[in-house]
Amino acid sequence: MSQYGQVQVKNNRYKFRGDFHRLEQHMPIRDADNGWKLVGVTKPRDMTYVHSYGGEAVFFESLSQGKLLATKCENPDCEANGSVFQPFRIYCPDCLSKCAVVDMTERAEKTAQIHTYMVCTRSGAFNVLDKPIRFINVEFENVSTILFSYLLVGEPVIGMRVRPVFKVFNPTYTILDLSWVPADTPAESLPEGFAF
Repeated sequence: MSQYGQVQVKNNRYKFRGDFHRLEQHMPIRDADNGWKLVGVTKPRDMTYVHSYGGEAVFFESLSQGKLLATKCENPDCEANGSVFQPFRIYCPDCLSKCAVVDMTERAEKTAQIHTYMVCTRSGAFNVLDKPIRFINVEFENVSTILFSYLLVGEPVIGMRVRPVFKVFNPTYTILDLSWVPADTPAESLPEGFAF
């Protein structure tokens, strides 16, 4: 049996090992209403994709450690000087200078609230979230942008205070490691794998 594709960086270069594309046996598709005639064939494939995070890697790593990082423009000549950006941005959208990384976990704990929301009862093929999905836009005090995420427990209400929770047990190292709960949610009500 082939090994799934794995990647590591060594000497500043990506090193690939294993199979990144696997084909499986085709299976016939037959018409049960018409004498079991052949009408097609399945073509099962399994692909391993490589997503490079670049300068955003620190953001995704921090989620697995229960921290929410943002960025801040520190260019004194920029109109946006002092602006904090969440979601994480490597470069300031106004002056294009590299932003500084800031920890905004405490700010999120104290000031996060639902700006708006949408409840989704159907989703795409590769969705891993339980339905209905309660998508929320989260705003923070003194942050220039609004974060799109999802409410893990409870029902969303515009203006409701929320707290960040992190998938610190078996993290995925994706944005799904960050979610939100109503501010008064007790720790014992969190789903398995999530923590404040």
